[in-house]
Amino acid sequence: MTHGRATAAPLPHFDADLHSHSCVSDGTLTPAEVVRRAHAAGVRLFSLTDHDHLGGTAEARDEAQRLGIAFVCGVEVSVSWGGETVHVVGLRVEPDAPALVRGLAATRSGRDERARAMARELARAGVAGAFEGALRHASNPALVGRTHFARFLVEQGVCADVREVFRNFLVEGKPGFVPHRWASLGDALDWILDAGGVAALAHPARYRLDAAALETLIDEFRACGGTAIEVVCGSHARDEQRRFAAIASRFRLLASRGSDFHGPGENRVEFGQLPALPDGLVPVWHDWPEADCERAAQVASAIGG
Repeated sequence: MTHGRATAAPLPHFDADLHSHSCVSDGTLTPAEVVRRAHAAGVRLFSLTDHDHLGGTAEARDEAQRLGIAFVCGVEVSVSWGGETVHVVGLRVEPDAPALVRGLAATRSGRDERARAMARELARAGVAGAFEGALRHASNPALVGRTHFARFLVEQGVCADVREVFRNFLVEGKPGFVPHRWASLGDALDWILDAGGVAALAHPARYRLDAAALETLIDEFRACGGTAIEVVCGSHARDEQRRFAAIASRFRLLASRGSDFHGPGENRVEFGQLPALPDGLVPVWHDWPEADCERAAQVASAIGG
C-alpha cells in the first residue's frame, strides 16, 4: 500500500481512538460500555481491539450504530519477536475471516497453562491463591492474563495500582513472569491481511528494543505487509510521539492513534484526552469510508463552509 504526502492545511482535529479493550479480553467494561464511554468523551471513529479475540465485536458495533459513532472491527494480536512480546493491531478486519479466526484461537490456546505457571511463580514469592484470584477478574476463564493477575495483586494490597504491579511483578526478572510463545510476526500479518484489514504496530515505545532492533522490527513488519504505526497512544509521552512521528515519516507508514483503554482509573490517558496526530502525517483512516462523513465535515469547517 502506498500513500502520498498531504499538501493541504491541517484539518480540524478528528477524534479517532483505534485501540481499546473490553472485558472480553483484559478490560473491565463490557463492549457496549466501552463504546458509550468513548462516545461520551467525543470519540467519533472507534475500534474495539481486544487481545487475540473478536468476541466483543458484534456488541460494540451494535452500540456504535445506535449512538452514531463510526466503528471499525479490530483486534490486537500478540506476537513473539526477538525475545520480546510485541503487539500488532488489525483494523477494519472481517471478523469471520477463517484464517484470522483459526489463528486467534491457536494464539489463545496456551493461556491457561501459562496462567497456572504464573500463579505458581507468585506462590513461590509468597502470594497465594493468585490463579483463583485472577479468575475473579476475568470474564472469560480461557483468557486469563497478566492484567487479571495485576488486579488481584492490587486487590490484595500487594501493590497500590496496576502500574506499580508491572514495575515489580509479572515482567522479566520479576516474580510471576512466565514467557509464552505467541504468534509469529508473519503469521499475524497474514491473518490480518487475509481478513481485509490494515496492520498497525502498537505502542512501539513500550518494547525493550534498542534503535537498531526497532528498525529491524519495522523493516520486517513492512516486509510482511504492515502499513501503519501507533504514533499517539496512551503510553507515549510527548517526546515519544515526536520520535515515532519521525519514524512514521521515514518509513512511509500511516499514523494510528488510540488510548489503549482498559478501564476507568487504569489508564494514563482516558478517552478524549489524546493529543492530535502531529502535522505532516497521513492518518491510517485517511481513505476509510467509515470516516467519510467526518472528513467532509472537517473540510467544510476548514474552508468556512
